[in-house]
Amino acid sequence: TQSTWGQLATMKLLATSDGHADNSRVIKEFVAGTAGGIAQVLAGHPFDTIKVRMQTQPTPPIYKGVTDCVMQTVRKDSVLGLYKGMASPLAGVGFMNAVMFAVNGQMKRFLQPNPNMKLTTSQQFISGAVAGGVVSFLSCPVELLKCRLQVQSAASGGIQYKGPWDLGKHMVATNGFGSLYRGWLITICREIPAYSAYFGSYEVFKHYLSGGKAHSEINAATLVTAGGFAGITCWLASYPQDMIKSCIQSSPAEAKDPKFSNIRNAVSTIFKEGGVKGFFKGFTPCILRAFPANAATFLAYEVTLKALDRK
Repeated sequence: TQSTWGQLATMKLLATSDGHADNSRVIKEFVAGTAGGIAQVLAGHPFDTIKVRMQTQPTPPIYKGVTDCVMQTVRKDSVLGLYKGMASPLAGVGFMNAVMFAVNGQMKRFLQPNPNMKLTTSQQFISGAVAGGVVSFLSCPVELLKCRLQVQSAASGGIQYKGPWDLGKHMVATNGFGSLYRGWLITICREIPAYSAYFGSYEVFKHYLSGGKAHSEINAATLVTAGGFAGITCWLASYPQDMIKSCIQSSPAEAKDPKFSNIRNAVSTIFKEGGVKGFFKGFTPCILRAFPANAATFLAYEVTLKALDRK
């Protein structure tokens, strides 16, 4: 019966985490994932700031393109303006990546009845999808704080918050803890396909670029290239959802009539103002960021994991 299958599945999942070896592996993946997350933020945050500003600019647009957005940001807020909101992802993305890589690894072990057998491509994609679903509960508040801080501008007199902690306190005091989960539904709609593509394509690219070599024999250049292309694939699978999410989360919930009050309103508004192209605002800086940020992520993850395995 369905309930029996569920009990067996639960027992199997718990069994994979009971042994010392399995627990040790989860901890190593957690630590390596943290290293990967920190590397991702340091390598990609300026690109992310430009992406969010272009996504959330009004109609008619105030930026002529990516270069103009960079120039205006630096002119109004200095170079540090490109790093606005970095504290939130730097603190949160490391932990999110740790959870994501650990869940992905645990799911792969759950789907792999025989450790000597390789996972199928579909199983790799399923593991990534589950990891994305789990991490959405962490990424939603982190992304919300980041988006709200990134769209503040010194020139417009819009700076109201000193950082993510100041903003978070204000939101909770004004609208309750649930306000930190504004945009969670569109976030999970982004994360599941995004991380399914992310982890699944990484394994595909890694296998193809290495000529099918064993993981221990794959060089750093292959890992960097596979990670970079996996990042691009991730965004190709989820960019329209990210556009909707950015618009919803950057619109203050306390406004009497938010422009992007829900997914339906956001989709309608974006399409009305920009057509299909409207869902791809900021796509160029996003793709420019995707390769170096995710190449750094996977390289840091793999190098850290290999170092921990030697101990």
